Amino acid sequence: MNSADLGRRVGVPSTALFTDQYELTMVQAALKAGTADRHSVFEVFTRRLPDGRRYGVVGGTGRVLDAVENFHFDEEMLAFLRDQKIVDAATVDWLAGYRFSGDIWGYPEGEVYFPGSPLLRVEGSFAECVLLETAILSILNHDSAIAAAASRMSAAASGRRLIEMGARRTHELSAVAAARAAYVGGFHTTSDLAAGFRYNIPTVGTSAHAFTLLHDSERDAFQAQVDSLGRGTSLLVDTYDVAEAVRTAVEVAGPELGAVRIDSGDLLLVAHRVRQQLDELGATETKIVVTSDLDEYAIASLAAAPVDAYGVGTQLVTGSGHSTCSMVYKLVARARSADPADPVLLPVAKKSMGAKSSRGGRKWAARRLDEYGVAEAEVIGTGEVPQELMDRQLLVELVRGGEVVARESLEAARERHTAARAGLPMSAMQLSRGEPVLPTEYV
Repeated sequence: MNSADLGRRVGVPSTALFTDQYELTMVQAALKAGTADRHSVFEVFTRRLPDGRRYGVVGGTGRVLDAVENFHFDEEMLAFLRDQKIVDAATVDWLAGYRFSGDIWGYPEGEVYFPGSPLLRVEGSFAECVLLETAILSILNHDSAIAAAASRMSAAASGRRLIEMGARRTHELSAVAAARAAYVGGFHTTSDLAAGFRYNIPTVGTSAHAFTLLHDSERDAFQAQVDSLGRGTSLLVDTYDVAEAVRTAVEVAGPELGAVRIDSGDLLLVAHRVRQQLDELGATETKIVVTSDLDEYAIASLAAAPVDAYGVGTQLVTGSGHSTCSMVYKLVARARSADPADPVLLPVAKKSMGAKSSRGGRKWAARRLDEYGVAEAEVIGTGEVPQELMDRQLLVELVRGGEVVARESLEAARERHTAARAGLPMSAMQLSRGEPVLPTEYV
């Protein structure tokens, strides 16, 4: 089964072996000890944001729902576990019938988060919940890192178009996930056709330097591209001499030329010169697209340049220096026994001399606003939610009794992020290093 935001139905393989071995050996030991069926509550959170970041962005929730639905063991997988003696026969038999039947609540995709935010709450038996740890973390850590980088770039771009073009800088499947997360974070298009096919993200692309080098002259290359793609195409003008290329481009395509792309040099200086030249040639509506190892800082530095769109690759798909969000998946509460008639949950937490301690108990989260309607604190607690925060709660129901109940379009997640970011203090948009823009308060 696939997310509602898929452009077309794409078969999703089993995600059951996208996990660490100790998840299965814990299940084996718990089955033997009689504790595997104890009702348990796990939570995903991060103890800190990446160094200098002021907010995080939830990315990958839709992919997590797919992963949970497709977490099952087929006969070949079970044979592998049996033949490699990874777990015993009794555990293999138990895994053969595995389907998650619990509940999941979480921050909806596109929402912002802060240290300690309970981003996902997974409830069910210990055995069925612990198996999901690695798959959930691998998705959320990756996609949230990309979404956060995309959000910062989107803020720096101040409404100018952003093109995701990092497929050649990461694993082929990660590239699809990265394009999806970038779209949630504010990018407008992608060059990756698999992402367009699967998630209905608008795709763009025209030509590379190789196409120009293929032809006997730059004019021949431009003419071939215009003949094929029309006058509204984007011509790459920095293969040889930029000024000569711009002149040739307008001569070939006329003032209707859609755009020129600059991929090297001093982008600030070159963009100004190209804009002046285009205007003098009558191509006043021709757009300027810049690429070349951009990140949020480079984008911000071009704010005064006559640039209409940015193409970003390497820095985006690697999280702009932070390829993970350091999210963890911790047991925070468990039943006193496996008896379903005993509903009491005991809060549990790891104690540590270092910075790896955690807080026990099933948590709720809400965002308190100031008198102007701007967020002023991330409030987290256990037990009853204060009345004044009831309508500001952040967790939503995602899975009930093993069934997904919160499918949504990628556009909905994208729009949510725009609204969530707009609700933060203005300092959240600063690219300078700083502390999280909201304090985390525990009650």
